[in-house]
Amino acid sequence: MKYNGKFGIFNPDKIKTYPVAGRNNKVKFKDLIFPEKVFDMQFNISAEMDSRISNLAKDMILAREKGFPVMFFTGGHLVKNGLSLLLGDLIKKDIFTLVSGNGSTSIHDFELGLIGETSEYVPQALEKGEFGMAYEFNYINAALIIGDKYDLGYGEAIGKMINDRSFRNEIEELLQNKKNSIKFLFSDLSIQSICYEYNIPFTVHVGIGTDVIDQHPYFDGRAKGGCSGRDFLIYTNEIAKLEKGGVVLNVGSAVTGPEVFLKAASMAGNTGHVPNKIITANFDLRTYNPEDFTKEDRVGYYYRDQKSIVTRVPDAYNGKGYYIGGNQIQTIPVLYKKLLELIK
Repeated sequence: MKYNGKFGIFNPDKIKTYPVAGRNNKVKFKDLIFPEKVFDMQFNISAEMDSRISNLAKDMILAREKGFPVMFFTGGHLVKNGLSLLLGDLIKKDIFTLVSGNGSTSIHDFELGLIGETSEYVPQALEKGEFGMAYEFNYINAALIIGDKYDLGYGEAIGKMINDRSFRNEIEELLQNKKNSIKFLFSDLSIQSICYEYNIPFTVHVGIGTDVIDQHPYFDGRAKGGCSGRDFLIYTNEIAKLEKGGVVLNVGSAVTGPEVFLKAASMAGNTGHVPNKIITANFDLRTYNPEDFTKEDRVGYYYRDQKSIVTRVPDAYNGKGYYIGGNQIQTIPVLYKKLLELIK
């Protein structure tokens, strides 16, 4: 990135990288939760949570039968927890009309599609100055630069890179790396790839300086912001379809997911597309304490997922909110299982 201001600027051209395949990763292919194994899993959730998930699954199926949106926003830990295959299978089964995440979600998904592993062991890498320095992250930055040239969204650009050889050729030309072509050996594990293939928007909502791709020489804040900005408008366009109902799921995103929804819903309402009778659900580990939401001396006041997704949003839009408390390694497979039982 060029800078012509009066302050000093760090030169990322000095960054030293390494191949992502040689990195120590915590999540391996064998750690993933495969759809065919869900019905053999043992679950440790309360009867109350099981009932809530059952009702949520029914609401989701009913919404799709009526042609209403069912939207899914997740933080990066869903991918790190090995749940990508379950989400991917539900996308293929036309359960979700939109999938969204933050930069971390996209990066972990990219790694999984590339090498079948993700979740770098941070303490070991941080002390060596190697955290986030895998060379292949340049491909994400290059995909965003080319995607921005074509006015694409963030998730669309990454999905296109995985699926479209000609688009990937442009990326490799930008990186001057035609001789060492990148190969996505596990593209079937990538949610972004599946969404691109099945024409479902995957929107990515980012900050600057928040992701490991920002550490690399090919980082371009204008391209990253441009692609993510288009994704926000794609997301908002889907929110505008909630006028008659729909379902919004927020999984493991305490701030970004709820805040993106609030801004998009305000924009939709401002233009005459007010959401109505929507069902919301928040999946998280924390105890649900609604009495904390108005008390600034309580931790619950500063988290947006419970306050907004479970309470404020359904109250504002004549809807209903679910709080699904528990480890998502348990709760998401239970939701998957109940959805498949209803589909069958």
